[in-house]
Amino acid sequence: MDVFGRPPFFGAVQGMKISLNWLGDFVDLDGFTPSEIADFLSLHTAEVEGVEVFGAGAEGVVVGEVMSCDPHPDADKLSLTQVNCGKGDPVQVVCGAPNVAKGQRVAFAPLGASLPDGTVLEKVKLRGQESLGMICSRRELGLGQEHDGILVLGEEALLGLPIGDVL
Repeated sequence: MDVFGRPPFFGAVQGMKISLNWLGDFVDLDGFTPSEIADFLSLHTAEVEGVEVFGAGAEGVVVGEVMSCDPHPDADKLSLTQVNCGKGDPVQVVCGAPNVAKGQRVAFAPLGASLPDGTVLEKVKLRGQESLGMICSRRELGLGQEHDGILVLGEEALLGLPIGDVL
């Protein structure tokens, strides 16, 4: 402690993350790339250790809506859902999350989408039922270790919007 009772490094925040969207509420960032902003901040205020692109590695993952959610006929812990992502007809997705429910806006990875761990979504059969995509958890999107259920978005999330834009 210093003479004022403050811990060492008072005022310094280590590991703090700042959203460019939030920063843009206070200053005009138009015309600057994230790298240029990071360089400027490092030179004039605080060292920027890196720039993270939210949703990076989750190409093709979009906002979807669970149109129906029924028990899987051959598995107690799976659900058969129909997911609408705003393009074409809803698709069937087999989901094992306990918190999936009709009417939710969710992070949906359709066929061909890729996840941060390198997985590219393909059509699969789970207990005899086709699954044409995945309803994602925070961990599957690389947003944390939470894996106790899917990531449920707010009702204001627009169908088909890339998940990185929403988060």
